[in-house]
Amino acid sequence: MTDSSSLPPAIPGSRESVLDDLRWRGLMYDSTGFDELRAHLAAGPVTFYVGFDPTAPSLHIGNLLQVLTARRLQLAGHRPLLLVGGATGLIGDPNERGERTLNSPEVVAGWVERIRDQLAPFVSYEGENAARPVNNLEWTGTMSVAEFLRDVGKHFPVNRMLAREIVKARLETGISYTEFSYQLLQANDFFELHRRYGCTLQFGGSDQWGNITAGVDYVRRRGGGPVHAFVTPLVTKADGTKFGKTESGAVWLDPTMTSPYAFYQFWVNSDDRDISQLLRYYSFRSHEEIEELEKATAERPAARAAQRALAEELTTLVHGAEEARQAVAASQALFGRGSLDELGPETLRAALAEAGLVRLDSLPPVAVLFREAGLVSSLNEARRAIAEGGAYVNNQRITDPEAPIGPEMLLHGRFLVLRRGKRTFAGVEVGTVG
Repeated sequence: MTDSSSLPPAIPGSRESVLDDLRWRGLMYDSTGFDELRAHLAAGPVTFYVGFDPTAPSLHIGNLLQVLTARRLQLAGHRPLLLVGGATGLIGDPNERGERTLNSPEVVAGWVERIRDQLAPFVSYEGENAARPVNNLEWTGTMSVAEFLRDVGKHFPVNRMLAREIVKARLETGISYTEFSYQLLQANDFFELHRRYGCTLQFGGSDQWGNITAGVDYVRRRGGGPVHAFVTPLVTKADGTKFGKTESGAVWLDPTMTSPYAFYQFWVNSDDRDISQLLRYYSFRSHEEIEELEKATAERPAARAAQRALAEELTTLVHGAEEARQAVAASQALFGRGSLDELGPETLRAALAEAGLVRLDSLPPVAVLFREAGLVSSLNEARRAIAEGGAYVNNQRITDPEAPIGPEMLLHGRFLVLRRGKRTFAGVEVGTVG
């Protein structure tokens, strides 16, 4: 992962103008009052917080939107509190039925550390507006049930809790007390951060609006404030499917869960209908640069200039410049537009795994290789492809279907890249070569 020194510089502007930038980017889905918040930010550096529950061992690209929004606010001169919920994480993450999957305290504690480490490179922990990591287990873990009910619960009228959309939607199908009371825990986080660090702003995804406004109300009921909040939109695709999901699952920030190459390819393959929104949400480019890329997409969509620009920028942000360079090189080399020899073994293996990687113990002739790799359905089809000049091994055209493949052809001593035509490829990983 990259370090904070390699992140983009601040876009020039005053502290309050960051809200205008967020609004231009479409990131201000709702707020407790845009003009009031803008005036609050203009009055001086504001301490704000955004929370992440450790319900998996890594953040994903949905979380990345919040991480980068925090970065934008810090670049504008405000102070981030990055909360990883060691307490709320014990309650878990809602599953398809809406209830939460519970994980053990040991698992959650491990995920807290991993996510804190993952967040660190995106902000600066130095300077007047240095970021601070916080964990709500610090104040929630020591609170007894009686204290929670007396000090927190008494400030939440049940009729108002029942009126919240997220609760109303679940009343007919059933909702547990754990799920019902989650908003109290999150609201108490805002109060504690306000009390301890002077935090006056919380933001998150729009699905958290009810919990976030509950926190605003609670701080005021406890005599704090004024405090403010806003939410960013949930990112969805033009076709209505969930953003950040692929056939293999979520797109994670951890390179062991989603390789840098797969991460890069996710953005490269973004739908033309989505790329303008994604650029505005995720890119640190100026408004003018983004508009130029939007124009390029409209005029020459096949070139995918916007997708490639965003993919390289975000891969650099998340995984570092060298991994981004390798991902770009792999994307070109696999289709014959660059040298396969420049790719490291991990990048090459990740790229081939995305396309389809078969493992063999020995090296059969070319036609058999193409059949085993799934590029053809039969040996006859393989022979036809080779005869027509459309078969390649390591980007070299093959003319003999019975040609032997020697160990000296293996990339990094174990890989072959097979390609049929211009864009259909697969990989072979060889174990023991006889």
